[in-house]
Amino acid sequence: MRKMLLLFAAIIFIASCSKGGVTQGSYVVKIDGTTLSQADVQEEMNSLPDMAKQFFAGPEGTSRFVDELVKKEMLYLEAKKRGLDKTKEFEKRVEEYKKVNLINQLLEKEIEANSKVTEKDAEDYYNSHKNDFMMRNEVRLGQIVVKNEDDARKVMERLTKGEDFAKVATAASIDKKSAKSGGFMGSFQRGQLAPEIEDTIFKLKDGGISSPMKLKDGIHIFRVVDIKGPVVKFDQVKSMVMQRLTAEKQKGSFDKFIESLKKSYKVDINKAELTKIPALKPAPVQQSPMQVPSPHGTSPHSVQTPNK
Repeated sequence: MRKMLLLFAAIIFIASCSKGGVTQGSYVVKIDGTTLSQADVQEEMNSLPDMAKQFFAGPEGTSRFVDELVKKEMLYLEAKKRGLDKTKEFEKRVEEYKKVNLINQLLEKEIEANSKVTEKDAEDYYNSHKNDFMMRNEVRLGQIVVKNEDDARKVMERLTKGEDFAKVATAASIDKKSAKSGGFMGSFQRGQLAPEIEDTIFKLKDGGISSPMKLKDGIHIFRVVDIKGPVVKFDQVKSMVMQRLTAEKQKGSFDKFIESLKKSYKVDINKAELTKIPALKPAPVQQSPMQVPSPHGTSPHSVQTPNK
């Protein structure tokens, strides 16, 4: 275990930037012409993550730490001796490192400075979006049930185009009981629906429509008609709201900044050459809800008697 930790620590140190210079006066360690002073060692120690600081605590830990610095410096000097700092690959990595860090500095100045969020901003947002902070305990639910995936796609196309859910349910649902009432099933509290249905339903917003879900008796498309439950107090979500607003402001500032840059730089994309670049193959797709049958083999309206 000790050897593994030492190796892990060494990797961290190797990844950091080497001093590579000579410090005048007293020194802690000297490797050929490179000297590390007390200040150099202290600076390196202060930059350690907390876990590593615990490992190198105490006088013996300091000695182990210096040993790791010596390993790092020897490896660095050997790499230079072999001319690895002159290779195209190294130069490419250095340029990429410089590019990323310069971009980060630019964004810090242009984006973060314009994305400050106050507590009042967060409270105003909370007051105008209280439904987003509701502990969802009960929903009124509608459904459309179809036989196959082709029918499900047709229904989803109709709903996407803005057709009324109730009218589509009456016309297309094979569940005649709920179809008579425009797909309306009743109100359901947490625990009254099969888990795989509940996990989806209680994440939807008011008026939200689920993706098709394949259950034992057909493919179901659900719509949340109403949501009920207590609203979480502002103090409990203040930090989350401020993070959300900050992210939204940063995105807005970033988009605005990019649009301004487009006016300053001429961009010419050669579409003919672009089409010659082989497209990346998408990662294997996990089974969608339409392909996953209900492990309980139950339809939502048969779980329990809903609250009318």
